[in-house]
Amino acid sequence: MLGLTLSRHRLGAVLAGLGLVAAGVVVQATATPAAAATPHRILFDNAHAETAGNADWIISTSQPDPLGQDSSPSAETDWTGALSSWGVALQKTGGYSLKTSTSALTYGGSSATDLSNFDTLVLPEPNTLFTTAEKTAIMTFVKNGGGLFMISDHTGADRNNDGEDAVEILNDLMTNNSVDSTDPFGFSIDSLSISSDYPSAISDSSNPVLHGSFGTVTKSLIASGTTATLKPADNANVKGLLYRTGYSGNTGAFFATSTFGSGRVAFWGDSSPIDDGTGQSGNTLYDGWNDSGATNAALALNATEWLSGASGSGDGGGGGGGSTCTSAQLLGNSGFESGSSTWTASSGVLTNSSGESARTGSWFAWLDGYGSARTDTLSQSVTVPSACTAATLSFYLHVDTAETTTSTAYDTLKVQVLNSSGTVLSTLATYSNLNAASAYTQRSFNLAGYAGQTVTLKFTGTEGSTLQTSFVVDDTALNVS
Repeated sequence: MLGLTLSRHRLGAVLAGLGLVAAGVVVQATATPAAAATPHRILFDNAHAETAGNADWIISTSQPDPLGQDSSPSAETDWTGALSSWGVALQKTGGYSLKTSTSALTYGGSSATDLSNFDTLVLPEPNTLFTTAEKTAIMTFVKNGGGLFMISDHTGADRNNDGEDAVEILNDLMTNNSVDSTDPFGFSIDSLSISSDYPSAISDSSNPVLHGSFGTVTKSLIASGTTATLKPADNANVKGLLYRTGYSGNTGAFFATSTFGSGRVAFWGDSSPIDDGTGQSGNTLYDGWNDSGATNAALALNATEWLSGASGSGDGGGGGGGSTCTSAQLLGNSGFESGSSTWTASSGVLTNSSGESARTGSWFAWLDGYGSARTDTLSQSVTVPSACTAATLSFYLHVDTAETTTSTAYDTLKVQVLNSSGTVLSTLATYSNLNAASAYTQRSFNLAGYAGQTVTLKFTGTEGSTLQTSFVVDDTALNVS
């Protein structure tokens, strides 16, 4: 192998002028989950102190499967929990499969309650902070087509006395995550404690949440709750549906919806409206579900339908299983500007080193370039929504090499799609030192055949024992429509 002797260990300003190698993304596909008994799959969270204090925000004491308490409930008392009315109403339609999570939330894993197996996640007044991994899982789930229902309570409602309330916890989810912390949903939850009110619905006869198959929404209920401030400049799809009396526009939104990536989001400013007044003994509950001055049941059920993609209107769908497709770019940290967030990579691959140059920004992925035997990898898991008929993976690749041969591929970069067991489903391309060039080149591949699957895109760079070849990747994307 003849050629230059410079390796990555000795690269510096000298190599700043050389070409870059683009690392490919390996799609690691998890197997498509078996079809649920019913099409719209809802996961209620109960792993973040949702039953602390007087709260009892569960659909049933049988967890994860409420059918273990009663397989064919006809009344809300057939299941035990302050959210049993909500759960039973969905179950009785025959169109929903309901589960409860009692462990850390994950996305792309093997657990039966992994978010990849569901269309909608309900967070009913969480009272402990989500971990960094959980926030990544939730945000990626929504970005890839999942529905997220966030239900808050008034500021100071710290039911387990750990120093955090639902306002702080949900704001932290939106502003302190590795996927997108730049106000991704277009609203923030207000630090307020509003004692009472009956927020009114806006006039919008075509809105599927206000006028859905479960009825027409006119009012909701505040019994110590809060509101949200909308920021349409950050997300043009954010919309207030019910407002605190005397408020409108971007302030005082008690119920709001938005989108993120291919997913949908709903916010409700109080847990009292979903409380059906019954639950486990020892809790002081309030029947807001059946409050005669409000239409809370219709609001909760219509919103669940919309979030799950069941209404067939608006943006989003399920986390890989929805009925509609919204055009979106699905990869997190696609230009690597957030460092190692979202991606899984070998040490040193994600970098802003001066030894190579980014196509845009400062960060890029640099595989190999050491001039010694080495294998580097870069990967990210992503769900291709089943309703999307077009899915295109693209990235910019630049290769520079010390090899001088024009006929032998000594160093290679493979771009592959894998399943959850690590089995290669497809090798999209193999690049080598023979692809060295003075500039980045965009590469594109059709991934429409993976619609409905959670896959991992993976780049694997393999370098021989002498003479460096650098594979540099930047500005990745997985665009669906």
